[in-house]
Amino acid sequence: MSEMIKKTEASPAGGTLYLAFELGNTEWKLGFTIGLGQSPRQRKIGAGDLIGLEQEIRRAKERFKLAPSARVLSCYEAGRDGFWLHRYLTSQGVENLVVDSASIEVNRRAKRAKTDSLDVKKLLTMLLRYDGGEQKVWSVVHVPSVEAEDSRHLHRQLRACKADRTRHSNRMKGLLVGQGVRLPIEADFLERIEQVRLWDERPLLPGLRARLHREFGSYQFVAEQVRELEAERREVLRSSTEPSVEQVRQLLQLRGLGENSAWLFVMEFFSWREFRTRRQVGGLAGLTPTPYQSSEQSREQGINKAGNRAIRSMAIEIAWGWLRHQPESELSRWFQQRFGQGSKRLRKIGIVALARKLLIALWRYLAYGEMPAGAQLKPA
Repeated sequence: MSEMIKKTEASPAGGTLYLAFELGNTEWKLGFTIGLGQSPRQRKIGAGDLIGLEQEIRRAKERFKLAPSARVLSCYEAGRDGFWLHRYLTSQGVENLVVDSASIEVNRRAKRAKTDSLDVKKLLTMLLRYDGGEQKVWSVVHVPSVEAEDSRHLHRQLRACKADRTRHSNRMKGLLVGQGVRLPIEADFLERIEQVRLWDERPLLPGLRARLHREFGSYQFVAEQVRELEAERREVLRSSTEPSVEQVRQLLQLRGLGENSAWLFVMEFFSWREFRTRRQVGGLAGLTPTPYQSSEQSREQGINKAGNRAIRSMAIEIAWGWLRHQPESELSRWFQQRFGQGSKRLRKIGIVALARKLLIALWRYLAYGEMPAGAQLKPA
């Protein structure tokens, strides 16, 4: 991108060009303005057409009579395009924001009209409000580094492969149960289905046997991928000197945490995000309460579930394990005093609160070296 859109110090004379993207699969909708009350300039370019983007920015500056070196502030919603466009824009001197689409306010009075043109206008309006000082108008996504983003592929692929393995296993079991047969999915599965006899002493029909053979082949292929990925992760844990891997090793010293949980917590959550308060930790995991209070009405609506789903589910799973492996810790004693004698429903509510507290304790452990009170380390 040419020097004409390089960032310079903003000044009243230079002005600011505001740019909003509506990113599609085949084309991008661009909206330009210089302030409230101005009719936005809207243009379309092909998806990924960076030369066309450069030309449209230059033309917009000419249209709004801005200097070639005027400041450019842009935004787009986080989605399938990821962060490559953000990195490109910032490398060219454009200030860019990647915003959480779920945090954008909408009109709730009736059915809402939605077009790319309306979306661009809405983004431009909110971008102007944000730049004017209204910082809570939406949630800005923290963009990871290229290395941090790349490190997430291993555990995400491992989770996907495990889900595929479970799907193939459940499908084979379901096909057999439909014939009144129950078999475990083990290494000798194909040999055992040849010996199966139905209620009338007939063998499995050829079509079903052929389908089970194909499903078992897919199951074995995915299971082998799981083994390879787990072996790769163990090798990284053994030999890598990366700071993020050191954090995984630090978590693995605690009883109640294994490779899956420690790796996910660090690579997906703690290693590259810049948490400053415990509220940010709980909020990003979706483990914050959502109270409802209006006049004399007051109730709790449960957690908001607006954060990282994988972290939230893992945190709740580890909270149950924490009670078993760390019974003398302060967190476990707090749970037992508060919820231990309650009903099953109350314990489920309590475990969510424990998960939030535990996640915050693990953040303090990694960030400041504060051991969770009363927690024990694994034997050396």
